[in-house]
Amino acid sequence: MSIPEPRGPLSAGLIAILVEEPGPDPAGLSDLHALVAERLSELEDLIDDDVQLALFCLYELHYGGLDGVDDRWEWHPGLIGIRHLLEEPFEAWLRAETGPITASVRRPDTGTPGSDATAALLFDMAGRDMGPSVSRHVAKKATAEQLREFLIHKSLYQLKEADPHTWAIPRLTGRAKAALVEIQTDEYGGGRPDRMHSAMFARTMRGLGLNDSYGGYVDVVPAISLASVNMMSLFGLNRRLRGAIAGHLAMYEMTSSRPNQLYGNGFRRLGFDADVTGYFDEHVEADAVHEQIAGRDLAGGLVEAEPDLLDDVLFGAAAVSCIDARFAAHLMGAWDNDLSSLRSPVPATV
Repeated sequence: MSIPEPRGPLSAGLIAILVEEPGPDPAGLSDLHALVAERLSELEDLIDDDVQLALFCLYELHYGGLDGVDDRWEWHPGLIGIRHLLEEPFEAWLRAETGPITASVRRPDTGTPGSDATAALLFDMAGRDMGPSVSRHVAKKATAEQLREFLIHKSLYQLKEADPHTWAIPRLTGRAKAALVEIQTDEYGGGRPDRMHSAMFARTMRGLGLNDSYGGYVDVVPAISLASVNMMSLFGLNRRLRGAIAGHLAMYEMTSSRPNQLYGNGFRRLGFDADVTGYFDEHVEADAVHEQIAGRDLAGGLVEAEPDLLDDVLFGAAAVSCIDARFAAHLMGAWDNDLSSLRSPVPATV
């Protein structure tokens, strides 16, 4: 993807480093390190445009990379240090925000729950109302312009759907690993490129006259959209957080089927055909199966094998609810006041 436009001194300083050749002591790295530490000490809310964009760019080096940026930057020790400096407070902020959710989960009085009991805890969390419903608004009221905005927000993840969770495959064993591979096989189309969920989402975008290139709208999405993707990368790229990425995927699947049905209905309401609604319709059926596999075999199987990971599984699941609620509040707060939810307007056609 193209290098994003900076949103403040942190992302500007990082991008200035990335466009240069990597070396043992890059110019500006020590200044950036000090700037990150200073800026983070001032922030209480980590859903900040500059912080989230800088973290997003660092994570993107582990995916498709950035246009014109040397691939050797991916594992440069100095940049890994900057990434850790940003990750630690982001994780701490997520844990603080999700603390009340995980504390409210009714766990067994003794011992660690088995796979079915773990799934039951997750299904209980999934059934809670955490904020305004974007899916109901899309089904009944959303305009075509709001549908385009919705797709733009989601494109940052959906055009590489499944990739952050795939990092966990070599970090799991046995039942949990087999479950994750089964889910990911469907996400990647079962060997058919046209059935990959990312390719199906790209068709949906084209059907609404949007650019389907990955990262094409990174400059217009707000910090909360960046944070949603960064959270997945944080969990997926750190082995110690394998419980969190398992819990994240379980909750993601458990809260997907019904909303996607409503999304599909909303697009049909405005006259869009199966090329557009196919992505959502696919998830109605697939995720109804995936939620059982993810809850019982992935998350539950992991907890049975490694009981100490229960808290992180619940943390990862709660993080989905937390960030989704924040995203929904942002979207509905804008739309209820006839405002754009993006940082700047986007034309209806490519």
